[in-house]
Amino acid sequence: MDFECTALKLKYIGTAYHGWQRQKNAVTVQQTLEDALSALLSQPVSVVGCGRTDAGVHAQVYAANFRVRHNIPFDRLPLALNARLPQDIGVLDACPVSEDFHAVFSCKKKEYTYYICNSRLRDPFYVDRACFVPGKLDMDAMVQAAQYMRGTHDFKALRSVGTNVKTTVRTVYDFDITREGDVIKARISANGFLYNMARAMVGTALYAAQGKIRPEDIEDIINSGERCLAGPTMPPGGLYMTGVEYEEEPVRSMMNGRG
Repeated sequence: MDFECTALKLKYIGTAYHGWQRQKNAVTVQQTLEDALSALLSQPVSVVGCGRTDAGVHAQVYAANFRVRHNIPFDRLPLALNARLPQDIGVLDACPVSEDFHAVFSCKKKEYTYYICNSRLRDPFYVDRACFVPGKLDMDAMVQAAQYMRGTHDFKALRSVGTNVKTTVRTVYDFDITREGDVIKARISANGFLYNMARAMVGTALYAAQGKIRPEDIEDIINSGERCLAGPTMPPGGLYMTGVEYEEEPVRSMMNGRG
């Protein structure tokens, strides 16, 4: 039996890669995955990923799809691919999808989580895995700041100039900040993200925690549309894609599963 449209669930550590998207002069996750698929299936394969993660950004959950005829059972495809992939990229699952499925355009919600290591001394185990921020932080102010960034807004002030988009309006469903020991976790879910938007949101909440802005200033910052008024774009190593939501079955079940 031949399968034509396939979705993949994968995860990767982005430290060694110049982001997801294939580039001419840099190693990327997309290129590495396409090369492995092309070698496995003995034909050129083009893969569509659910988001253009930047250089150094990680993915605990990531979705991709490709349209090539093959006869490898879906339960065997991850094992066959992982044998051809480096250890920092892992395919967790595979399933058939409809011809009109698209990893980007069919996506209904994405979630990113940013990790901050807030301690007096740097922890080498968090290098390229969390952003080291020394000094005392006001967690109450940081949590309050996040609340001002929820909802539907024009997020022009919280993005870096990069790719062209039709609109800078996005809906942020949740922006939750929690702390356990020295690790602060900032989880953001939205219907889509602008270039560096998640990292700028965390940087702005961090500014509030450091007393550089007040949480209530964020409403005016967003309305101004001025990037220079918001907080910094946080380093990429602390950012992880942690959730992708689809309506179509069986990809919905695959992405929500344990694999």
